[in-house]
Amino acid sequence: MLRKVVCLVLPGTAPFEFGVVCEVFGVDRSDTGAPEFDFSIATADPGPVPLSLGFPLHVENDLSIAADADLVAVPAHLLGTESVDERYLQVVRDAVARGAWVMSVCSGAFVLAQAGVLDGRRATTHWMHADRLARRYPQIEVDPDVLFVQDGNVVTSAGTAAGIDAALHIVRTEHGVAATNVIARRMVVPPQRDGGQSQYIPSPVPERRADSFAEVTEWMLQNLDQDLTVDQLARKALMSSRTFARRFRADLGTTPAAWLNRQRILRAQQLLEQTDSGLEEIARLAGFGTAAVMRHHFLKVLQTTPTAYRRTFCCRDEAMAG
Repeated sequence: MLRKVVCLVLPGTAPFEFGVVCEVFGVDRSDTGAPEFDFSIATADPGPVPLSLGFPLHVENDLSIAADADLVAVPAHLLGTESVDERYLQVVRDAVARGAWVMSVCSGAFVLAQAGVLDGRRATTHWMHADRLARRYPQIEVDPDVLFVQDGNVVTSAGTAAGIDAALHIVRTEHGVAATNVIARRMVVPPQRDGGQSQYIPSPVPERRADSFAEVTEWMLQNLDQDLTVDQLARKALMSSRTFARRFRADLGTTPAAWLNRQRILRAQQLLEQTDSGLEEIARLAGFGTAAVMRHHFLKVLQTTPTAYRRTFCCRDEAMAG
């Protein structure tokens, strides 16, 4: 049973992500039915530890307090070229070896990666750092689209608020839904969010191309609501279907069908954010045909539904107020 929780404070720790761990596990809510955790913070050299925003945090405990922790948490910290102190890495390794939970928030995944505990595992981090994590540690299967990943007793989470999702997931696993709901209500957050972080990644308008596909891709964007086949596109590009498909993939890095699908999702996102049109009309304008088909692609790519996406990102009320 999860009782003892230790949060590691590295130099450069981000205050908000540190606060997320403290808020979930460090506040006594046992009077309303939540589990009571034995919560501590620890650092390699007790005393003032500089945080990412420049002010220090005084930490009294050294890392020995984590030797029997049921959960070791690593918040986000400033990413630099220097290596993490080996003492923190050993605490993480020891926790995984004895079967304790280990959790990272945002860039804290790099500490787990350097410790080697993510080797051969699936993991995530903030979408801005995902490519860096994958390049630096190719032995890790990095998933940039999810809010958090559990692989065995190791949980990695995306940026900031996703740390709350990951922490509540651990509470739910160890103490059940009712206990998690108590904590979530007290924090005024959903006990379990829909979707993944892919819905939060900014989606730029496709750049106008200056190559041989510029004209055809522009035409594709203007006709997303049509049933566009490779044969039709190849004729537009004055190529055979086989040549068109091969050169399209070589130049744009994906197939015509996948490119079209992504542009249709982008168009649907734009319409959901900026219009009051119904889902069927948006699906037609974006080229999905029906709302059911659009929902399928949203779930597959963005891990959320069109309705949930609109609820999160629609700004029409703000526009009307302005």
